[in-house]
Amino acid sequence: MNTPMTKKTESLEEMWAGDFGNQYLDRNRHAAAGRSDYWHRFLDTYDISNTLEIGCTQGDNLVHFTDHMSTSDMTGVDVNQVVLDALEAQLPGINSVLAPARELPLPSRAFDFVFTVGLLIHIPDESLREVMAEMVRTSRRYVYCGEYHADEPTTIVYRDQEDVLFKRDYGSLFTEWFPELTMVDEGFLTKEDGFDRITWHLLEVPQRSED
Repeated sequence: MNTPMTKKTESLEEMWAGDFGNQYLDRNRHAAAGRSDYWHRFLDTYDISNTLEIGCTQGDNLVHFTDHMSTSDMTGVDVNQVVLDALEAQLPGINSVLAPARELPLPSRAFDFVFTVGLLIHIPDESLREVMAEMVRTSRRYVYCGEYHADEPTTIVYRDQEDVLFKRDYGSLFTEWFPELTMVDEGFLTKEDGFDRITWHLLEVPQRSED
């Protein structure tokens, strides 16, 4: 029997997997525009050979990785098959995975760079730690989140929907819940960078001898 937490989380996942998620894609067909300079600077700074984006939509971020790695070295996860179809059309050869962020059917420590942009803000409190734990589990080098920031947890009405968008201090949550991580860098991006005023954090996963 589902717990209230599971019901709430699954309800949100079902919403994003359906028309609500399709409409998001329609509104953001050109979201990739303007992000190229930021991602090229970032990827020139950090040695990353493969990547996983959770909540990838149509590949608005991953499309800028193609000068640094092949599409076969990229994996995108989403709960909406329509946006994954758009991802595959834009980046042929990419690994697309239909799955919830809290339960990734992917091996541990498989990716140099595991990241989200505007995904954690749509995860309810009850499953947020699970999602962040999956990010840490699947990374062997870096974890990155680019999300709306608030010093105190704040719930925002989004598209007339309540309990769908949550501002938090995600960098602090990562270091509190996963103290083995090291904060490497952080910053703020605006529409001039191609983003909607997000705060980003880059954290490093401890290395093992077999890495």
